[in-house]
Amino acid sequence: MAKTQLNVRVDEDTARAARERALARGLSVNRYIEELVRQDAGEAGRTFVDAAADFMKQYESVFAEEFAETRGTGTGSGEARS
Repeated sequence: MAKTQLNVRVDEDTARAARERALARGLSVNRYIEELVRQDAGEAGRTFVDAAADFMKQYESVFAEEFAETRGTGTGSGEARS
């Protein structure tokens, strides 16, 4: 994958912390920041999936009833009720 240069400005304490944490993990600062961003993006994705799963769980019976009706096993008309 092609790399793109990204310049950021942080205070000295943040820069020092990034260098120390990268060194402790045996990573370059670039790789350390890349991994942090990927983790953050992954967590957002997981948060969305967890919220969607919770929603589906809460409304499982409503969806089950609606889909049963559209398959013709609920009202017998093959269409969902209004």
